Amino acid sequence: MTSAARRLHHTYAEYLALEQASPTRHEYLDGEIDAMAGGSPDHAALAGAVIRLVGNGLRAGCRVYTSDLRVKIAATGLATYPDAAVVCGKTERAADDPLAVTNPVLLVEVTSPSTEDYDRGEKLRNYKELPALREVLVVSHAGPMLELHRRGEGETWAVLRAGAGGSVELASVGVSIAVDDVYAAGLEDAT
Repeated sequence: MTSAARRLHHTYAEYLALEQASPTRHEYLDGEIDAMAGGSPDHAALAGAVIRLVGNGLRAGCRVYTSDLRVKIAATGLATYPDAAVVCGKTERAADDPLAVTNPVLLVEVTSPSTEDYDRGEKLRNYKELPALREVLVVSHAGPMLELHRRGEGETWAVLRAGAGGSVELASVGVSIAVDDVYAAGLEDAT
């Protein structure tokens, strides 16, 4: 037997059964089910700050969701739980998963030391396959830095960064947030 772990291929129905029975959330992609790690207090505080700031400025008809909202990308099969999501108008649900939303206009990911490469790489590439998605906000766990990925004409994406003293305009939802407001409570963990 080799030292490499053998991966099992699961159906989406098996994933849904696990999600229903488990207190731990899982991500699904290409037949693989991975448990999502719990976040640090700093991670939770950053996500909470973004949810508060975005939620307070949302226009009528848009709603901000916590990390309890499952998002499914039909084009890639990824089912996951972003740190925050905004849907404007009525939610659209995945054909094979009535609890998964397919039409967020904004997704938010707070990085962590263990997920940063995935959040900025493969996960972001999957997110960009959502037809309704206009922006992805990546919040750095390491210090005051917001990185906004914005869909342009066609399938082009621009990246805008803002550090301490700066702000980002979330055009998809008509909200501007200051970097300093996101990080106002300070970071406790030395990450």
